[in-house]
Amino acid sequence: MPSQPSNSGIVTDEKSGERKIPESVRADGSTRKAIKIRPGYRPPEDVEVYKNRTAETFRNRGKGPVPGAEGLKDDKPESASTAANKNAKRREARKKAKAAGDGQAESEVALAPAPEEVDPEAEKEKKARNLKKKLRQAKDLKDKKDGGQSLLPEQIAKVIKINELIRELDALGFDAEGEPKTADGKEEAKYSSSS
Repeated sequence: MPSQPSNSGIVTDEKSGERKIPESVRADGSTRKAIKIRPGYRPPEDVEVYKNRTAETFRNRGKGPVPGAEGLKDDKPESASTAANKNAKRREARKKAKAAGDGQAESEVALAPAPEEVDPEAEKEKKARNLKKKLRQAKDLKDKKDGGQSLLPEQIAKVIKINELIRELDALGFDAEGEPKTADGKEEAKYSSSS
């Protein structure tokens, strides 16, 4: 009785010990003769390749998350990317909203908290602080330039914008130092004296 065929198709007869590739039928219908294999011959397909675990892990370094943890991976397919996940969630949400109907969607919008009203005075002061900071940096760069240091092109562009920054501060109601102006043109006192 013949044994199981090897990778190369060689079958060993258990009684006689002969090895051969059995005859087979070609695609055109002709018969291929059986081929005897001489004793001791091992075709390259049947040669087992020695695998050194240390060399194998060295070749695979950097490919896995943690060395030695390749066998611990889940069988779950990896997702394409976080962006793809977000887009899939958005699509799901749109489908649910569409299925729920427009009436429910409108009620959900009504329940959502309204955006907080922004205090225009606070916004004005915030913008003035930002402009004051930019103006201070530009003046420092101008002093460096006047001192003989060379400046980068971006720094020179900041120095050129000094007058523009002063005009923006003036439009917001602040002077060139970033202090609020009063109606008579003088600065407001930041702190009231407590006597």
